[in-house]
Amino acid sequence: MVKRIKRAAVLGSGVMGSGIAAHLANVGIPTLLLDIVPRELTKEEEAKGLTLEHKEVRNRFVNQALQKLLKQKPAPLMSKEKIALIEVGNFEDDFHRLKEADWIIEVVVERLDVKQSVFAKVDEVRKPGSIVSSNTSGISIEAMAEGRSEDFKKHFLGTHFFNPPRYLKLLEVIPTKHTDPNVVSFMKTFGEDVLGKGVVMAKDTPNFIANRIGTYGLLVTVREMMKGGYSVGEVDSVTGPLIGRPKSATFRTLDVVGLDTFVHVANNVFEKVEGEEKEAFRVPDFMKAMLEKGWLGSKSGQGFFLKKGKEILELNYETLEYEPSKKLKTPATEASKQAKGLANKLKALVYADDRAGTLLWNILSSVLLYSAKLLGEIADDIVAIDRAMKWGFGWELGPFETWDAIGLEQSVRKMQAEGRNIPDSITEMLANGHTSFYKTENGNVLFYDRGEYKAVEENAKVIHIQRLKEEKGVIKKNSGASLIDLGDDVALLEFHSPNNAIGLDIVQMINYALEEVDRNYKGLVIGNQGKNFCVGANLAMILMEAQDDNYLEIEFVVRQFQQAMMNIKYSPKPVVVAPFAMTLGGGTEICLPSARIQAAAETYMGLVEVGVGLIPGGGGNKELYIKHLNSMPNGVEFDLQKVANKVFETIAMAKVSTSAVEARELNFLNNTDGISMNGDHLLYDAKQAVISLYDNGYQPPVRKKVPVVGETGYATLLLAAQSMHLSGYITDHDLTIAKKLAYVIAGGKVPYGTEVDEQYLLDLEREAFLSLVGEPKSQARMQHMLVKGKPLRN
Repeated sequence: MVKRIKRAAVLGSGVMGSGIAAHLANVGIPTLLLDIVPRELTKEEEAKGLTLEHKEVRNRFVNQALQKLLKQKPAPLMSKEKIALIEVGNFEDDFHRLKEADWIIEVVVERLDVKQSVFAKVDEVRKPGSIVSSNTSGISIEAMAEGRSEDFKKHFLGTHFFNPPRYLKLLEVIPTKHTDPNVVSFMKTFGEDVLGKGVVMAKDTPNFIANRIGTYGLLVTVREMMKGGYSVGEVDSVTGPLIGRPKSATFRTLDVVGLDTFVHVANNVFEKVEGEEKEAFRVPDFMKAMLEKGWLGSKSGQGFFLKKGKEILELNYETLEYEPSKKLKTPATEASKQAKGLANKLKALVYADDRAGTLLWNILSSVLLYSAKLLGEIADDIVAIDRAMKWGFGWELGPFETWDAIGLEQSVRKMQAEGRNIPDSITEMLANGHTSFYKTENGNVLFYDRGEYKAVEENAKVIHIQRLKEEKGVIKKNSGASLIDLGDDVALLEFHSPNNAIGLDIVQMINYALEEVDRNYKGLVIGNQGKNFCVGANLAMILMEAQDDNYLEIEFVVRQFQQAMMNIKYSPKPVVVAPFAMTLGGGTEICLPSARIQAAAETYMGLVEVGVGLIPGGGGNKELYIKHLNSMPNGVEFDLQKVANKVFETIAMAKVSTSAVEARELNFLNNTDGISMNGDHLLYDAKQAVISLYDNGYQPPVRKKVPVVGETGYATLLLAAQSMHLSGYITDHDLTIAKKLAYVIAGGKVPYGTEVDEQYLLDLEREAFLSLVGEPKSQARMQHMLVKGKPLRN
């Protein structure tokens, strides 16, 4: 068996096949992407004088797929450069090259006979020990491997990615009775550690776990809508964030997925099950009518919703005409908004006797009973089902966690009063005095499994901050941050202010943490498990003080922040910052001076202060400039002006990386900084980086002077800004900001090449920041961002 996957091959270059190839390229695996040979020429090919024998024609489908990868939004590739890792070919000319692959993934059309014929050919050319898998969403894995060699069967399994493969966390792994347990174990670890996925072991049943329950839940919702006389918009207004589900709720999700895809998945179960369950998967007639009209959702421009100008219209499923979108507002929806925590919100909804309560109770109770009924059939335990729904469908709570949240005993009493069939496993569980599916003991989470509670198994690299706090307590905390013992003599500074915005409270905790770590720890990780790492400074506080003309207070806070960043940089013990998701403005400024950055693969990093009428004020301009200088090869002469131009452009245009890989291309990360493909492993990886730095005799950087472009360089930067202004690309106020920024990056009015102290650059930065805070147009931008959540171009 392969010990490592060095090369992969993907068979089929449709949306899923090319998306999987892109994700393999994202993690650095060279991948061969193959598809069928076209049987006829296009008009363009004829015009070029090409024949069916030309390579360009023979590889047409794969080449087109690659072009789409570069244009798709959201981008399947973490950087356009990664496309170089995907090699193209076709089934006739290049099939023999499958012998080079350690992992071959089949993603062809969803037909058993086609898949079987592809695997028969694969069996002839693959090297012994290479892993072969199918990305089917529901065809029997066992049936696909019939008639294959013993070595093939031992190394064959299902690997069901969710679309888009880069962004959706779930990977369902489906072994057959022939699959070698070592192969299964390897793929689970590889999926988690290398591909960055949440891996769930599923059984070889129709649609596996997530699509089986997810499709059932969607069809139950549709039927309850029809039965209760609700509208499409009303259903979506209560089946999204209100109950811990994604913003796309029910019908927007269907529009994104595509009605054709959804109906195909539903029919897959419909054809394979019997009785009551078969009826549950019968697609309503109005959806079939939509299908005939080609109203598939986003890909066809209309589905359950239609955008007309700025107005979003919803489909009336009875008349098949579009109407203004409606929302469901009841006492229960209002009560749930006031309730604290998702469990209390759900209770306020499902036990309410009004239109929202009735709808949600009917949907949720059906999904909970169905999940319990399938336990053992589609997965071995409740943890697999809960994780599949959270990672595949973006539910905040899985079915059994939801059941705990609304109260198992109370909900079952209500179900029994309605005459519902309760699975024996649930009635036995309650009869034995077990009233919840999960419980915590001594910091360990346990789950109920056939009469007993067992520990939830997790990858050793997963760290839960909340559990650490409960287990070890907190060293010190204030309103903005907490210092926690991360174990192995490493401390963690966790931000927990609203939006993790940086105020004086966080600055004070940074300084305290550095002192405490210097005395008692090997090093410090700065990280958290919020929605975003940090969206910048506390803008509301800055605006409020500015409107009160309290510039001394702002100056004090900025100076304190700058000093804290210098303390991070020159800390005797290593500081590793672990950014993820939105890492903007001050969030990036905290990363830049650290000994090392360990970024999650999905990190969106940028100095975006221009959008609120300011420039970075916490040392960000200086540190990005120094990071660029440090990336230059030693002993090689380089153009200082080009470095200044690049930094100026990155900050003036508020460039934000679309991934950690792109953050490296923008120089927010350098080659020694790390990237964690699995966001759940981020804190573990950051902790290991601290230990490695410490064990290798970490020394803080030596403070040295910084060469700047000075007055002549300032003139060059200014010229670029003025030409953008003249061409109408930037506004008058953008030009005002650009002038201040250019002055800071150039290092003021000194001769070109002058070496200046870091403090001098910080003083320039702070003065420019304060002068912009006083500008009425900057204050208008801040106000607009706080109220509307988007930048104002004034």
